[in-house]
Amino acid sequence: MSVTIQLNKKKSILFSGVFGPFGVDDEYGRKENIMELFHNQVTKAQGSASFRFHHRSFGLYFMAANLDTDVDVLDFPSKKRFIKEIKKGYDAVGISFIAPNYVKAKEMARLVRLHAPDSEIILGGHGAAIEGVEELIDCDHVVKGEGIYWMRKYIGQNLADPIVHPAIQSTEMQKIFGIPVPGPTASILVPGVGCVNACSFCSTSHFFGKKYTGYLHSGKEIFNTCVQIADERGTDTFFIMDENFLKDKQRALNLIEEMEKHDRYFMFHVFSSSETITDFGIDNMVRLGVQFAWIGFESKTDQSAFEKNNGISPKQRVKELRDRGISVLGSGILCMDHHTPENINEDIDFMIDIEADSVQYMLFTPLPVTALYKRMKKKGLIKMDLPFEEWHGQKMLNWNHPAFPGDMAEGIINGAFKKEYETNSSMMYRVIETAVRGHEYLNSIENPSRNFQKRKQQLHKKLKEYSIMLPIVKANAVNDLEITRVKQLESRVTALIGKPSFKQKSMIGAAHLLSKYWNLRLKLVGDAIQPKTIFTTFKHADRQQGKMPIKSFEVTEKLPEALKNFNKAACISLD
Repeated sequence: MSVTIQLNKKKSILFSGVFGPFGVDDEYGRKENIMELFHNQVTKAQGSASFRFHHRSFGLYFMAANLDTDVDVLDFPSKKRFIKEIKKGYDAVGISFIAPNYVKAKEMARLVRLHAPDSEIILGGHGAAIEGVEELIDCDHVVKGEGIYWMRKYIGQNLADPIVHPAIQSTEMQKIFGIPVPGPTASILVPGVGCVNACSFCSTSHFFGKKYTGYLHSGKEIFNTCVQIADERGTDTFFIMDENFLKDKQRALNLIEEMEKHDRYFMFHVFSSSETITDFGIDNMVRLGVQFAWIGFESKTDQSAFEKNNGISPKQRVKELRDRGISVLGSGILCMDHHTPENINEDIDFMIDIEADSVQYMLFTPLPVTALYKRMKKKGLIKMDLPFEEWHGQKMLNWNHPAFPGDMAEGIINGAFKKEYETNSSMMYRVIETAVRGHEYLNSIENPSRNFQKRKQQLHKKLKEYSIMLPIVKANAVNDLEITRVKQLESRVTALIGKPSFKQKSMIGAAHLLSKYWNLRLKLVGDAIQPKTIFTTFKHADRQQGKMPIKSFEVTEKLPEALKNFNKAACISLD
């Protein structure tokens, strides 16, 4: 009898997001917790005009690309699909979740113990910050904070190995009025994690220890990474997953120098605080190629005491950015400590009055690990008996606010989104107007630099693509005010890029059909869209040979017969 001993066997690992369906009321979740960033908390009141995007669980892919072992990533699975996968017998199953998906994570851990008892269970994501989660959910390990280095230590890998940046697209589904956004979606770029501003409510900042952990340390590193990903994916646009990217001013300025040196001009969507923008400079943002900035303005009053906004006029800041072609998403918080039914409309109107391209309203929600949570808990205000499924900030408060008992908060936040939409029109209209303003600004510059010439060309191309949407916006306008605004904007667009060509008119006709199809779908099927299940395999041997991970889509949304027939008719008309 011979015995073969396998030394240093590499672990097989499965990383999984929580199972669907998403955005429905059932034993595992709530209909308000939609698996769509914009439709969940930005354009949720805009009906068919809402931006509909599905974003992957980026962190799982990032970890998988940086581990010296075989890793599979299962994103948006059904419960049945998750069970099928864990039965393969992985050495470890990592489950990533947020607090509202606590029940799903707990059920997934139970399923692993049942169907794969030899697999170790690793909990991660922001849900891992829940106090005592290791006792609440049956698991072997909990990763609180940055995950790459923890996982490398877990599998015995050298922590100092270089960080590999995978080529990941920002969305799998990107539609407005049911019309697919043309061209490849932006790529994800993660220069680092965490933020030193450490706002009391910010779970991201506190989750990463109120410090910044950099992965790409210089402008040159970022540029080279962008070149590699852009060449692989065929797009020069990046969504930067970094809480405050411009905070490292020198790194961003060096990135501009690299782009100008190599005559390769990327475009970026960034998160930034207002004080950081002041320090970096708005014209530098244009040079950098920033097309979109997400800024936390939070509240009008000094009682909110956010140092990042001190001495800065949000309305002026938004105007300066939009005048240069940079779209702004402004964040506001409702039902804070100082709010009452009598004064909360001041903050709602404050966010409307800044005239950003879009507004995020969130309820003041103390989440585990944050300073706000600790303060609220010390005062005995946290509703510890409220299920975690309700801790998503879009319906009810998870703490006892004396001025907003019962379901008052839900009516307030829904009313705020509706008023913002009716006052400022759809996000699509505003994004096009911002592109027009930026184009007009660059036109006004005498003897522009090579950089500004390239930025003008990029805006021109963007405006030609966006202009096709203007007739669709007008046909689906929320009110007469939006119709008037679109008509005025159409003349400005024509002055910049000319009248639509025959091809563009044909595309507008097709867009009208798709928009009608979408409106019918909303009536027949409802608002919810379930993301496709994505299974991606990262093989260690393939990685050593420079091969790409293998990705497969496994599930597509099922449509009723009436909608299928309409779809066929639309396709015939388009031909």
